[in-house]
Amino acid sequence: MILPRTGVGIDVHAYAAHGKDRPLWLGGLFWPGERGLAGHSDGDPVAHAAADALFSAAGIGDLGTHFGTDRPEFAGASGVTLLAEAARIVRAAGFEIGNIAVQFVANRPKFGPRREEAQHVLSEAAGAPVSVTATTSDGLGFTGRGEGISAVATALVYPRTSGTIG
Repeated sequence: MILPRTGVGIDVHAYAAHGKDRPLWLGGLFWPGERGLAGHSDGDPVAHAAADALFSAAGIGDLGTHFGTDRPEFAGASGVTLLAEAARIVRAAGFEIGNIAVQFVANRPKFGPRREEAQHVLSEAAGAPVSVTATTSDGLGFTGRGEGISAVATALVYPRTSGTIG
């Protein structure tokens, strides 16, 4: 019997300081006219949480393990690139990806009109279905105060061979 494994990933980024001209990348998409997020890479919390959930499900570390600030080659990297590389690493570890689901919390941008586009870009990067939902925190916490964006993701992976993995 093949037993699936689930993983959870969380990523949080503050908005870049006023006066810092950083683009907003969210869900693998560029959002013109929106304030960007601070981060080692492009700061895309949706793509980062998705990658982290994959690593968690496979039991092979986390985002920092694979793409941390001690890895200068990932400075400024696209979240889509990181997600694609995470999917490659997970598959190289002997797993297939069932799906990834991500929810992010933010006041802006209005996500609904670009949901399908984001899901397509992220699914293509992961080589598996990725769904993305968005919500607000009704003015509560750092996301409600407009200080940043957080995202939480779950991923389902399963071993390529029969049996269980401990």
